[in-house]
Amino acid sequence: MSSHDYFSEQPVAVIGMGKTGQSLVRFLQRRGIDCEGFDEHGVTLPDDLHVPLHTGKLKTERLQGFRRIVVSPGVAWTHPALVETRAAGIPMCGDLDLFCAYFEGELVAVTGTNGKTTTVTLIETLFDVLPGGIKAGGNIGTPMLDLLADAMPKRVVLELSSFQLERSSLVHPHWAVLLNIQPDHADAHETPAAYAAAKFKLFEQQGRGDIALLPDAAEFDALADELRGRQIWVGRFGTTDKTAEEGRLIAGIELGNNQLFWNQRDHYEKLSLADLRLQGRHQHLNLAIAAQAAADAGIAASVIREALTSFRGLPHRLQKVGHIANRDWYDDSKATNPDAAAAALASFDKVLWICGGLRKGLDLMPLKEPVVRHVAHAFVIGKEPEPYVQLLESTGVKYQVAKTIDRAVAMAADLPLTLPVLLSPAAASQDQFKNYAERGDAFAGAVHALEKAA
Repeated sequence: MSSHDYFSEQPVAVIGMGKTGQSLVRFLQRRGIDCEGFDEHGVTLPDDLHVPLHTGKLKTERLQGFRRIVVSPGVAWTHPALVETRAAGIPMCGDLDLFCAYFEGELVAVTGTNGKTTTVTLIETLFDVLPGGIKAGGNIGTPMLDLLADAMPKRVVLELSSFQLERSSLVHPHWAVLLNIQPDHADAHETPAAYAAAKFKLFEQQGRGDIALLPDAAEFDALADELRGRQIWVGRFGTTDKTAEEGRLIAGIELGNNQLFWNQRDHYEKLSLADLRLQGRHQHLNLAIAAQAAADAGIAASVIREALTSFRGLPHRLQKVGHIANRDWYDDSKATNPDAAAAALASFDKVLWICGGLRKGLDLMPLKEPVVRHVAHAFVIGKEPEPYVQLLESTGVKYQVAKTIDRAVAMAADLPLTLPVLLSPAAASQDQFKNYAERGDAFAGAVHALEKAA
């Protein structure tokens, strides 16, 4: 579809007037497209946005007066008014389809439950050496349509959520990776299968000459076979006890040799994990994937090595806060689900673990084995500690209910065991904090308060 035809019929309704919705309105107004905003909550628009704003419950009859509807990712695609309006035949999409209809450059795309932001950030750093560089956006930082506000970028790397992908039919990345699928946001979709299907939409438009990377797991074999049927270059990544050559993975980690590897023009480049500043096998795997993206773009191995060894990681992702009270303290507040916390625990031999928060109905039992193996003592925070207490009691690991970050840090400092202390909650933060970043900052503040008190 030509971008000139995409909004040939007006007016357009924009549903959800948060950060993305405001970006949508600015995008449309720059192109002289008549639009109106809708939000079920009371919102105040910035002074630069002059658009009719409708607040209150979405009603099908009101939406059916529009010729096209664009829905922000924060608004459920399964909202009854939206389902009824789609059934009435009114075209509906998200900001991703608008971006794809107008963007004229090369698209790199990253999706998955965990690890997206780290991977995208490093890809942005690596690709900056190419002529024309690259811009990053989407689910990370800058709304994707804001990337088109000035000159057309030559390349863009997008972090894409399942909510953005489920409402897209136009996304066609030249290079795409699915990092993992874990039951975090699956509850926001009709079924876990619908959550996976949303992620898989990343690859639907790919064909000859495009590149896709998938995890080395049986659950993705059918998708890999389907993509190969489109004559796409499919690469697999993962961890292996074998060498890269034996494992036949294009990128990943050799566990036995403690090396990260990627494929550079049909030969393997390898890098010792000891040379990396970043900690955690799951984060090392993200580095390998970003290295593969760079190698596929023709970036020299020496440049990739320099970037990997100098990359310090992102805040609240297994970030070392300091060595205080005779032990190391690590902030992994971004671990808002059990799989992310399990990956962090596996990065240590034994730790003192701070866990708990808003569980969102997720099953904690997948944590049982890593807790038995890696946790010496635990401290439970959050307004509803019971599910985490039940997990810990099932493992036999000693624990204390702290409820607050400050108390958990104080308890950990008083414990005779001088082991690393890891905040990796396996839970969302909104029972006590605005977001995971505020929770991580509170942890760091409590840790540094120990230093001042010493």
